[in-house]
Amino acid sequence: MSDGGLPALVAALQQCCGVSALNANRRARGWSRPQVITKLTELAGQTAPGPFRGTKELLRGWEDLGVRPREYTVRLLCQLYEATPSALGLESPVPVALTSAPPAGMAQPDPAHDLAERTRRAINRSLADTTVSPGELDLLDDRLQTARCLYVTAPPEQMIQILLRDLQDIQVLSAERQPAATQCRLSELTAVASTLVADAMMKLGRLHDAQRWYETARLAADDAGNPELRARVRVQAAMLPYYYGPLAAAAQLAREARLLSRGRPSPTAVFAVAAEARALARLGDHDGAKATIRLAQDLFEHCHGGADNDAWAFPERRLWLYLSGAFTALGQTMQARHAQQQALALYPKDHSGIDPALLRLEEAMCLVIEHHPVDALQLAVHTYSEVPAPHRTAILGARAQEVIDILPNQLQAGRPARQFAQALALPAGRA
Repeated sequence: MSDGGLPALVAALQQCCGVSALNANRRARGWSRPQVITKLTELAGQTAPGPFRGTKELLRGWEDLGVRPREYTVRLLCQLYEATPSALGLESPVPVALTSAPPAGMAQPDPAHDLAERTRRAINRSLADTTVSPGELDLLDDRLQTARCLYVTAPPEQMIQILLRDLQDIQVLSAERQPAATQCRLSELTAVASTLVADAMMKLGRLHDAQRWYETARLAADDAGNPELRARVRVQAAMLPYYYGPLAAAAQLAREARLLSRGRPSPTAVFAVAAEARALARLGDHDGAKATIRLAQDLFEHCHGGADNDAWAFPERRLWLYLSGAFTALGQTMQARHAQQQALALYPKDHSGIDPALLRLEEAMCLVIEHHPVDALQLAVHTYSEVPAPHRTAILGARAQEVIDILPNQLQAGRPARQFAQALALPAGRA
């Protein structure tokens, strides 16, 4: 837009939106409040004698509540917008002593009424104000959907970088006050992306980082207020104590997710019940595990689990993966092998994620239970070594170590088992 057209746009914004001259000048240039604060800070560093300490909250007061900044800030604003104080609505107030008395018979202004009216108008503008369009939200949603699909097969280190870039863009928009519906959607996007970051860090063995990111995801999900999302984040967080302990915490988080799902058939409800079954089986609660296994299978029959290539779905192959873990922990090797075969048949041969490897490690555990420990160790070593290095992470090592831990003592002390244990102790990806 040419300089000549800017004043007309400012005037039009004031007239149609009922905003102040200062607010209209910012909008006419397409700047957000954080951008203006950044520009003023840079400008002060170049030309002003002292630092600028403004915030977007202060700018909101100057724009919407009629608060006049100090003269130093007025000069910076005039320089930034290339305008006079009058053009920005920031002219110096007339001293009270120079004001003329109202004509006789005219009603005296009511300061309380004026303040109330200014405040009401500012609230209305604030509720209508938004710095993000529906199109921008759709683009962010599309980017996150792409990341969810990539997450199924991409190495966790790579996914963390991709997701953090998406989260930075989401956070820029979330930092500005948005209408409730927009803010809710941004919180939902934050919860999903944060959960996947936490999951990737868990795979890498960065347990404290993963725990903090799960907490952030729960805060975002609670802020969004979506029961399905709140349940999903909690059951996803249950994976951390399931693989690294304590198991009781895994069962508790999965149970919370199940209760939030309220028995409604959905991918999240199936996920929660299957995760609880797996945790209960490892805790030795055989009756509870068997009951929740049946419930998971029944719920799955009444819902669509979602696409195989979506990390936020819970397709059939993932259900079989969880049932394999439950049956293996229960010592029901026949059912466990059936679950493993069903799951592996649903994964493509070139699948680069760790799920097929986890299934084969559980097959090795079944071999130990069936008194074939040598075959079990060979299968575990082969399975682990065949996983591409970027996916050979701490979570896979933890599961492989469980195979060693249940071997007979004599075999654990042998050279093959000791060498395998040493390889698992190396940093992720270097075994």
